[in-house]
Amino acid sequence: MAARAFARMLPGMKPLALTLAGVLVMAGQAWADTPATITLTLKNHRFTPATFTVPAGQKVRVTLLNQDPATEEFDSHDLRLEEVVTPMGRISFNIGPLAPGQYSFMGEFHAGTAQGTVTAAPAPR
Repeated sequence: MAARAFARMLPGMKPLALTLAGVLVMAGQAWADTPATITLTLKNHRFTPATFTVPAGQKVRVTLLNQDPATEEFDSHDLRLEEVVTPMGRISFNIGPLAPGQYSFMGEFHAGTAQGTVTAAPAPR
């Protein structure tokens, strides 16, 4: 008897099952589209890490933590990007997708010390 009642419920559950399957597929796609992340720290007017590697052809989310008591501008002609971070502040921004190669960046207000390079590396074969 319980088996018959369960069998009668199944046709009504089909739209719910399809909806849930669609949500899971979209959630998986959103997770796959989430960019890689890198955290840069600015302290004593120097970036740490000063060099880092990202996958070519993909967006990368950069979080910049300014531990200095001075405003700084993350500046890169190569990346076509300028972002201001306040003293003891935090900002996030995207770079890429980048072609394979090296891209320089600097702190515009302390260019003598705040310098770095990001390398976009092709995926291993």
